[in-house]
Amino acid sequence: MAASTHTVTNQAPPLVAYDLYNADRALVEAVERHLDPALLDGARDELTSLGHTSGSAQVQKWGELANENPPKLRTHDRYGERLDEVEFHPSWHRLLGKGVSAGLTAAWSRPGGHVRRAAGFLVWSQVEAGNGCPLSMTHAAVPALRADPALAAEWEPRLTSTVYDQDPRPAARKAGVLFGMGMTEKQGGSDVRANTTVARPLAEDGTYELTGHKWFCSAPMSDGFLVLAQAGPAGQEGPTCFLVPRVLADGTRNVFRIQRLKDKLGNRSNASAEVEFDGTWARRVGDEGRGVRTIIGMVAATRLDCVLGSAALMRQAVAQAVHHCTYREAFGGRLLDKPLMRNVLADLALESEAATTLGLRLAAAYDDGGERERAFLRLAVPAAKYWVTKRCTPVVAEALECLGGNGYVEESGMPRLLRESPLNSIWEGAGNVQALDVLRALQREPAALDAYLREVGLARGADHRLDGAIKDLLTDLADLGGVEGRARRLAERIAVVLQGSLLVRFAPPEVADAFCASRLGGDWGTSLGTLPHTLDLASVVERARPVS
Repeated sequence: MAASTHTVTNQAPPLVAYDLYNADRALVEAVERHLDPALLDGARDELTSLGHTSGSAQVQKWGELANENPPKLRTHDRYGERLDEVEFHPSWHRLLGKGVSAGLTAAWSRPGGHVRRAAGFLVWSQVEAGNGCPLSMTHAAVPALRADPALAAEWEPRLTSTVYDQDPRPAARKAGVLFGMGMTEKQGGSDVRANTTVARPLAEDGTYELTGHKWFCSAPMSDGFLVLAQAGPAGQEGPTCFLVPRVLADGTRNVFRIQRLKDKLGNRSNASAEVEFDGTWARRVGDEGRGVRTIIGMVAATRLDCVLGSAALMRQAVAQAVHHCTYREAFGGRLLDKPLMRNVLADLALESEAATTLGLRLAAAYDDGGERERAFLRLAVPAAKYWVTKRCTPVVAEALECLGGNGYVEESGMPRLLRESPLNSIWEGAGNVQALDVLRALQREPAALDAYLREVGLARGADHRLDGAIKDLLTDLADLGGVEGRARRLAERIAVVLQGSLLVRFAPPEVADAFCASRLGGDWGTSLGTLPHTLDLASVVERARPVS
């Protein structure tokens, strides 16, 4: 009998029903390295549970459905009354509820919370990155609100709650809330000092009404928003931070007119909106004219989430590529065993591990909270945000290519990862903004450079290529005059040297050797898959294989 034309052979099985956390060896080791041993058992159980949930067929399906059914704007009800509501697919609410219940907004309220939350955020973002935005905004609102102790006391317990309550009610009647943010306007973008939204003080001290617009308002279905507006007579005090509740204390809707939702390249399950304020009630956070300084704590936290989100996308793309090549055969053997494919996979794995290792180190600095660690974050966060998010798109694109034509079809999930991959480089300040922020830290805050050099210096003497890179970086840093034109190059070197230092100290020798030879030693081409052939690439790839 002739063979059926529909017999399926030589296809990789779906990568599903596995533990995303324990399958990621670099992530597990980072958590164990940075977390207090007394907290490890609880964290391990918590992250293992989230890993199994994330890898389940049901939750993977929720991610697909949320992406395939983007949010819809309902501006008015049937009678012509304004609603200004965003309608989401039920899968979106399920995902967001799981993220909240997993503690992804609760880092500030428990010991070791930032490392535990960073690991969970990295795992959960691999399911569907769109729900990461409200989780990130809610998490990041806490340090900004702490500029006003009374506001923080009122709102922080709700922000760090593990209860997801989607109903639009006054915050005082909710066990948990979500926050969004509105900074940029159409005429200024990242230049928030060009904002035209104005704040007029009301009779009650600290309260204002806002008039103006926001060009990108994240998570418009949230319970509250931190926004910037010009305060003082004729706005002369400058940008000031305000808390805008979605529903007022008496149960009426605040004036929060959603004009339209953005039609985005990726991140399609999440709503990004243009909103108008017209007599919108707001509470000032911090002093007038100090809005940028007040909200910078929120921005720094969300920038770290950009690093973690990109690390998550890279990890999932690499896991899919290695998994496919483990099962797919071509030209007489497994793709995984072909020297050139192994080189590509190893190069991808290095980027993924370096991003994960750096992201968790930054989270650990938040948990430490000491003066030196705060100084370290001031330089390391914008450098990491610049570099890791830049690496995400080429890594995901190359991983997609490992699957060939299978990777180019929507069913593989790889196109969704690719569309998502540029976002974190743009969100919370694109590449030039980050590079210039690195320069400001170098020029104005010597403690930041000192803390960074102490960190990378911990690995000095362990690898000659790392030592050479540190020496070259010091030469570059010796003269910061007229440096703006090379700010990107500086930001990149600062990030890559830090990654190299961390891998030399903590990664297996074959990973550290390959990273230093290529990224620091110059033995590398201009595309991925050009590592020196003399390295132990098989061990690097095996470490990245998603087996738990």
